[in-house]
Amino acid sequence: MRDVVGHLVGLQAQNTKPPYYAPAARLEEFAPERLSALMAGREVARTVSLRSTAHTHTADDCLALRPFVQPARDREQAGFRAGLAGVDPGRLAAVARDLVEAEPRTMAELRAALGARWPGADPRALAVAARCTLPLVQVTPRGLWEESGRVALTTVEHWLGRPAGPALAPEAVVLRYLAAFGPASVRDMQAWAGLTRLRAAFERLRPRLLTFRDPAGVELFDLPDAPRPGPETPAPPRFLPEYDDLLLGPADRGRFVPPAHRGRNRQGNQAYRTLLVDGFLAGLWTLDGGTLVIETFGELSRARREEVTAEGERMLTVMHGAAHDIRFGGVVRR
Repeated sequence: MRDVVGHLVGLQAQNTKPPYYAPAARLEEFAPERLSALMAGREVARTVSLRSTAHTHTADDCLALRPFVQPARDREQAGFRAGLAGVDPGRLAAVARDLVEAEPRTMAELRAALGARWPGADPRALAVAARCTLPLVQVTPRGLWEESGRVALTTVEHWLGRPAGPALAPEAVVLRYLAAFGPASVRDMQAWAGLTRLRAAFERLRPRLLTFRDPAGVELFDLPDAPRPGPETPAPPRFLPEYDDLLLGPADRGRFVPPAHRGRNRQGNQAYRTLLVDGFLAGLWTLDGGTLVIETFGELSRARREEVTAEGERMLTVMHGAAHDIRFGGVVRR
């Protein structure tokens, strides 16, 4: 399971359940308890990284990936610069590190403690600056399967008990991204990572990569030995969690979202759990008590409906180990 998390570079973890439902849709054999055990054993952890959102990464990637995504954290911090007048950044980072390594702190607790130290500064700006400067992780029980806990933070080095090793070079991240998501364009990776100016890394790697053109003429890159299924390869129905990287990552989401359904998988910053049929967005789903409710965006043939039902039964068995009712109907947007 740790290898799967590493292969995908990370699992989107803006909410606590998507890191479990995402591999359930991708693996023939998966048990959420296995991933939860890795998190409890500190072999994986939750940290803000790609697209400046929380992801579950391997311990090694938590330590090595932060410098790669730091430019996005710098942009976030820049929006709070006015509230940090007269605050020495190095001193702020040192004080914040001492606080969170003494005991994990919530953002509210950081605001209070740092605001007391710098009463003339904006407490929220102080806490955001600390979060953007230090490599912080969310400590358990937050993120464990079927457990709950507040978002409390400490440094990744303190949580994992070891210092950061060499930072991942952009070229190394490009190769890992393509291994998981290729063929892909430069803009695709930039959207996935929440970064800009990655073309230079692709150009340095060009002699080692294959290139293609999509129907719109956009250049796509891929690893020479990567699997590239043919157009007749079946794409079984899949139940994806909210904020899944498959739908959020590409710059051109039209690869998976038909024009008629554009925008139907989210409202503002709120993304919904989605159903894919034949590899394209085809509906939404939710769990309402003991019932899986499936809302399709159009009529499905009897055969397709049976396939969706069978996949729903499989997903429920994997994730919950018990029979659930399945109902086709409207999904309540929350």
